[in-house]
This record gives sequence, C-alpha cells and structure tokens, in this order.
Amino acid sequence: MANTPSAKKSVRRIARRTAVNTNRRSRIRSFMRKVEEAIAAGDAKAASDALKNAQPEIMRAASKGVLHKNTASRKISRLASRVKAIAN
Repeated sequence: MANTPSAKKSVRRIARRTAVNTNRRSRIRSFMRKVEEAIAAGDAKAASDALKNAQPEIMRAASKGVLHKNTASRKISRLASRVKAIAN
C-alpha cells in the first residue's frame, strides 16, 4: 500500500485516469458495434453513417492515448473496407 503522500496522490490520480480511459474504451466499442451490426444487416447506408460517427471517436481515443495511433487507423481502415464491400 502507498504510504507517502505523493504515492497516495499517485494512486488517486491513476484511479481517475483508469475510470476515464475505461469510459472512452467502452464508448469506442459501442460505436464500432453499431458499424458491425449495420454491416451484418447488409444496410450500406446505415453502415456508412455509423462509420462516419465512429471515425472521429476512434481517432479521439488515439489522441488521448487510449489507443495507439496505428491501432486506431487500422481499425478504421478495416471497418471502411468492409463498409465499402457491402456498398458494391
């Protein structure tokens, strides 16, 4: 257990950051799930709209350090290619 004042503060700060990051990660998954569901349903318009909403959310997570930049780009790229495939 932390026993110096600075270590105790560090524990509190880590707990706050963890809570924020967990919420952000959950939010990203929700947006990605909406895209996945639209793709599974074969609804190109809904999938395209869902992707447009998910894209900035995923990149925001990357800029906040929840995801690595390349991971975010890879996720967006893979979703976009799947949306494009059902559009044709």
